[in-house]
Amino acid sequence: MQPNADHSHPGDIAPDTLVVSAGRPPRATDQPVNHPIVLTSTYFGAVAPEEGERVYGRYSNPTWDPLEESLGQLERAALPALVYASGMAAVASAMSLAPAGAVLVIPRHSYNGSLSLVQDLIGRTGLEVRLADLQDTEATLSLLDGADMLWLESPTNPMLEVADLPALTAGARAAGVLTVVDNTFSTPLLQRPLEMGADVVVHSATKYIGGHSDVVLGAVVTSDPRLRASLQRHRTLHGAIAGPFEAWLTLRGLRTMALRIDRSSASAAELARRLADHPAIESVRYPGLPGDPGHARAAAQMDGFGSILAVCVAGGAEAAERALTALRLWTPATSLGGVESLAERRRRHASEPESVPENLVRLSVGVENVEDLWNDLRQALDALAPGPAA
Repeated sequence: MQPNADHSHPGDIAPDTLVVSAGRPPRATDQPVNHPIVLTSTYFGAVAPEEGERVYGRYSNPTWDPLEESLGQLERAALPALVYASGMAAVASAMSLAPAGAVLVIPRHSYNGSLSLVQDLIGRTGLEVRLADLQDTEATLSLLDGADMLWLESPTNPMLEVADLPALTAGARAAGVLTVVDNTFSTPLLQRPLEMGADVVVHSATKYIGGHSDVVLGAVVTSDPRLRASLQRHRTLHGAIAGPFEAWLTLRGLRTMALRIDRSSASAAELARRLADHPAIESVRYPGLPGDPGHARAAAQMDGFGSILAVCVAGGAEAAERALTALRLWTPATSLGGVESLAERRRRHASEPESVPENLVRLSVGVENVEDLWNDLRQALDALAPGPAA
């Protein structure tokens, strides 16, 4: 279907209320408070379809609509979002906005899937890539000359570097460069890049939006009708559509996102402080720490510091893996943003950039009791550096 003409984002409703109230069915006696799952591959129609008719399951599904409406409102977009089969499908669709032979500026530390897709596009489309250190705003801006797209993450995955988003989006706009921001780590509860000048926002809704490690889904948001039409056309032609059940699960997960992020962010801040003092830890990156290089920027442009930590374990990759093996409550696994706490040594993936330290462990803090999380981390780290931390 076409974007709803009366799409709006009530300015008097707080985001933590909006995650609960957005995307509800119209209020009428005996009507459900939740949208149903619509399982169909096609729709009735005997004559030439008119604008906005669904026609076929690859074009539209009623189960997508409330989720797309909710995500658009949360990002303060003028249009509903578009949902996709996965975060990577959303990334691929957003990158399709760059023409063949385009010049792409992207952080040297980015989501592994995005960097892998970029390498594939270099060989197939002649894409030229300029890797940026987002901590250096002026150096990043200098890469925009002759570029077509600026791809941003902030904080970056997995290094948690914080970009000056307003400065970079303003510089890109002045240079005529399209700006895309992967907002997966922050979610629209903590950061809304469209309000800071971005053209397009991408989410792996698999992570915090879905929030329960039981669904794979992506989303793209923009306020530009022309860009949205191009993205929707790419989704339809490439068949990168979300399943109705996955969309329904993601909308259900969205309802508790504010509670989950509040809890996990508070725990992440406490764990970051404690880990920084543990003798088995070389360094901790977390924007909420006052001494973190990205703290001032994050405090200025975010509504919180998130639930991801990047810690370097003393003793190298072998020590990091020993600590992960010793964990009893934390789950050693990839991904992030679920209710359970996950830990992963990122360089176990051969495609991770070599500038990511071998001993870096990415921690995705869940909603468990923070003392239980700390006790599990401490016992695993104490075995590496005898002498328990306080």
